[in-house]
Amino acid sequence: MAKRLIPSLNRVLVEKLVQPKKSAGGILLPETTKQLNSAKVVAVGPGERDRDGKLIPVSFKEGDAVLLPEYGGTEVKLAEKEYVKLI
Repeated sequence: MAKRLIPSLNRVLVEKLVQPKKSAGGILLPETTKQLNSAKVVAVGPGERDRDGKLIPVSFKEGDAVLLPEYGGTEVKLAEKEYVKLI
């Protein structure tokens, strides 16, 4: 049985992208380089409802690339992969 995380309401599940160790030209990049906290959206909740009961969808879709705050989200580990759940 496959395990799957399904976000609820307006939550988003992302997978952090690993920064390359080499540039496109083959130059080795030092580890002291400032790395961006970029991630790929894996799953999106359906959205929240307003006071009238209308659904307000989340503006992300699966496959989008996003930037993460330095200390944002909750880390989740599932089947040897690490994900970040954002609110």
